[in-house]
Amino acid sequence: MLERFRAQCAKGQDLWVFGYASLLWRPEFEAEEQHTTKVWGWHRALKMWSRLNRGSPECPGLVFALLPGGSCQGVVYRIAKDQTDEVLTRLWAREMPMDVYTPNWLPCATPNGPVKALTFTLPRSSPSFTGDLPAETYQQIFRQASGRFGTTLDYALQTYRSLQAHGIEDRALANLLRHAD
Repeated sequence: MLERFRAQCAKGQDLWVFGYASLLWRPEFEAEEQHTTKVWGWHRALKMWSRLNRGSPECPGLVFALLPGGSCQGVVYRIAKDQTDEVLTRLWAREMPMDVYTPNWLPCATPNGPVKALTFTLPRSSPSFTGDLPAETYQQIFRQASGRFGTTLDYALQTYRSLQAHGIEDRALANLLRHAD
């Protein structure tokens, strides 16, 4: 799949990447420019099981996914054309080690006009999609789930704080974090 996306990247063009969760606070690449933007037809949701990074097989945690429906504010980053291949390889290693996400090109507005940005989405048909979880499940996950990169709660809080720092309000996430109290 990485090779297919490499082929879709226009040769000699910059790469645009849309971040909606950890790419906001840990992008792991140098961007030539970045802009707060909104994608339509997708929304951020803490509804993807994590049995390695933010949880374990015994106590699965959660990570964010971009799910169909609604809209999502995030940040679109422009990667210089001479860095495209390296950044694409690193993004794939980070986001696609188990091929859970579905990479997509989504339109994003920038001050200089619309761009197509790479982002990682999750179909509701995926076995990693949690569906609707009761409040008690979120409470338990926020109390107990921890993986190789830390806890689900820390991940959710870092994302929330980063959204706020970018001037983005996410009421759904704010409501979800009330289960951590």
